[in-house]
Amino acid sequence: MDIEVQRFLDWMAVERGLSRNTLASYSRDLVQFVDFAEKRGIKSPEGVDSQLILAFLASLEQARYAPTSVARKVSVVRSFFKFLITERVIHENPFATLTISKPPRRLPKSLDVDEVALLLNAPDIRTDIGLRDKAMLETLYATGLRVSELVNLRIDDVNFGSGFIRCLGKGNKERVVPLGEIAACCIRSYICGPRNRVSGSEYSEYLFLTAQGMPMSRVAFWKIIKKYAKACGIRKEVTPHTLRHSFATHLLERGADLRSLQEMLGHASIATTQVYTHVSRDHLREIYRETHPRA
Repeated sequence: MDIEVQRFLDWMAVERGLSRNTLASYSRDLVQFVDFAEKRGIKSPEGVDSQLILAFLASLEQARYAPTSVARKVSVVRSFFKFLITERVIHENPFATLTISKPPRRLPKSLDVDEVALLLNAPDIRTDIGLRDKAMLETLYATGLRVSELVNLRIDDVNFGSGFIRCLGKGNKERVVPLGEIAACCIRSYICGPRNRVSGSEYSEYLFLTAQGMPMSRVAFWKIIKKYAKACGIRKEVTPHTLRHSFATHLLERGADLRSLQEMLGHASIATTQVYTHVSRDHLREIYRETHPRA
């Protein structure tokens, strides 16, 4: 099955344009399934039936994987067998007779406006590192970029004249997102000051650099945002994605339409964006309870 798994991953890379990180995740999930099958004497896709799929699902649940992780792994295996059917490697899909329920969709966690303000003001802008971190945090909240999109920004991706940022999202899809004045001002200050002083910065096209002149990594920025969240006393779990969720939630609460939000977030399907409407409804319900005389 290893050969077919590699063919599937190559197809996903070319046809779907998936990122290296996503492909690595798919590969781990499929290797886990293949190992499970081979331990039961099944070494080819033709030998996989619905009973093996159910046994694999049961093993994941027994190993106490989170429901979302189980759903992702099963989804990847399902896509793999759909590919094998399309390529006529097998003639019967083991998923054809199965109905596997999806876990309930978790609402995105976000910060309120005051918490975001605390976080954005946490860096000490009197220092080069603080000014860089301030620019990154402001950019993330102003645009709703994914952390991978943020750290991969090039200097040329920022258009100060038009007030937009260009980024490359999932599936190598390019999109243009508005950039607020505060974020633009912070980026400009960072480029004119700290970034020019970093050794080797003139040779890098990346916007945000480490103190050593290297492109910022996702893991490094993850640690940075957690450091500032802790420093300003925010007790919630804060990640780069938290600011993306906050961006989306705050726009909806202030009247942004779903289609525009979908464009800014880079969601392929509006169904993904619609999860934020639940957050917005919770906000409206809270306002109603606080203000209606008979609530």
